[in-house]
Amino acid sequence: MRSGRALVTRPRDDAESIAQALTERGFDVQVEPLLQIVFRHDDTPSLDGVQGFLATSANGVRALAMACPRRDLPLWAVGDSTARCAETLGFRPVESAGGNVNHLAELVTRQVDPKQGALLHAAGSTVAGDLAGILGHRGYEVRRAVLYEAHTADAFSAPLLAALDGQELALALFFSPRTAATFATLTLAAKREQACRAIDAFALSPAVAERLARLPWRQIHVARRPDQAALLAAIDAQAGH
Repeated sequence: MRSGRALVTRPRDDAESIAQALTERGFDVQVEPLLQIVFRHDDTPSLDGVQGFLATSANGVRALAMACPRRDLPLWAVGDSTARCAETLGFRPVESAGGNVNHLAELVTRQVDPKQGALLHAAGSTVAGDLAGILGHRGYEVRRAVLYEAHTADAFSAPLLAALDGQELALALFFSPRTAATFATLTLAAKREQACRAIDAFALSPAVAERLARLPWRQIHVARRPDQAALLAAIDAQAGH
């Protein structure tokens, strides 16, 4: 697998950087967003008594930037891509946990005094993990602000069906359990599961890989860390770059 077509299943705004990185590696990239992000504009979260922000996705940061004019409160991000998004949108200071929700909870525990105020979690209508529960047991007040919704696709596009039928995909990338589960469900519904035998799947975490296991992939590869750099490293190792 030194070239070929790579399928990126992220929401379109999130797919840009990984698509560019794959293109630089010689892959032809096909983007099929399996989640559509819809930002809410009906409510501005109150910051009374809030000492900082928590962000578990780049979309949470984007939604927070739309809903709240403040950029001067500290922001703790789940990973590096979320942190970069926050910095690009002007939030300062920004700290990255470099991992998952558990890593973020540990970072907050090390750096934040719960007596100094609440933490506002900029979240979607569906969240992975129980950040509020973990931190709540440690004495923190976490206010979850639902600022966007992520709607799953209900069918594959015609170009993706054609790519599956023509065995044009060499690899497929999955960044979240929800996206992976959606892909598996839609593949089975479209009766295209046999097409996966020719595709290497790359999962951001074991939880993502677990959702992919319903399909007969050529192989499932799991990133060593739950971030984009580690996922690209897994692709490089398999591709021989």
